[in-house]
Amino acid sequence: MERKIRARKHADALTRMQQLALYLEKMRITDYVEYMGNPRRVIYLNLIAGLARGFGMAIGFTILTAVAVLLLRRIVLLNLPLIGGFIAEMVKIVQGQLGS
Repeated sequence: MERKIRARKHADALTRMQQLALYLEKMRITDYVEYMGNPRRVIYLNLIAGLARGFGMAIGFTILTAVAVLLLRRIVLLNLPLIGGFIAEMVKIVQGQLGS
């Protein structure tokens, strides 16, 4: 009887170990450990990722600013009394600064 219990516990432990091994394989822990073990690769990949983020932010900000300028131009063309005068004054100030 005791032998059967031990055998069952052993089988359960083996099953749990196999599930854990499968889980760790799915998580790709070995790839991560290899990646962290090579400092040059970590620095290189982080540098490339940082450059890509910076480039993406620059492009995104440029597009966002262009859209904002287009919207402001349209608002000025609509000649709304309060908003149009304020924006026209802002445009004059910016053009004066660019001309200097």
